[in-house]
Amino acid sequence: MTRHTPPPALAAELRRLTNVELSLPARIGYVALLLAASGLTTVVSALWFTEPGLPSRTSIALAVMAAIGVSWIAFAVWVLSNRRILLGRQRVVAGRMAVAFTTAFVLGALLIGYATTNTAALAAAGLGLLMLAVALTMWLRARRAFAQLSKRREALEQQLARS
Repeated sequence: MTRHTPPPALAAELRRLTNVELSLPARIGYVALLLAASGLTTVVSALWFTEPGLPSRTSIALAVMAAIGVSWIAFAVWVLSNRRILLGRQRVVAGRMAVAFTTAFVLGALLIGYATTNTAALAAAGLGLLMLAVALTMWLRARRAFAQLSKRREALEQQLARS
């Protein structure tokens, strides 16, 4: 079996890319996300299941919040259980989720605001629009970073193949 040793500069670049994605702070962040989402989803679900007398719109809102929480739990488990480098894909997925959930919030708040002429719901929708702008910005940054990392990986793989 032939073993190829990459040039030191290439090996250092590969090591740098690997450390960025598998760093301890990133792992701690995903563990914190998992714990926070688990805790909040448990509280929301407990409220939803133990209060049978809630109005239907409140039950629907709690069910939606529980589903969003379960989605974040599944995302955190996916990231933490992956043993290979994700190359920023997890940030793209998180960005999509944030945009989708924030959009649902804004649409729900607008619907409630216009249906009931509740100014607090319209104010919440306004804040939701601000959160949506932040989520869109983060998602677009993640997509750009993912594209750059993918191009860099392809270049490094080509360099490695030539070595």
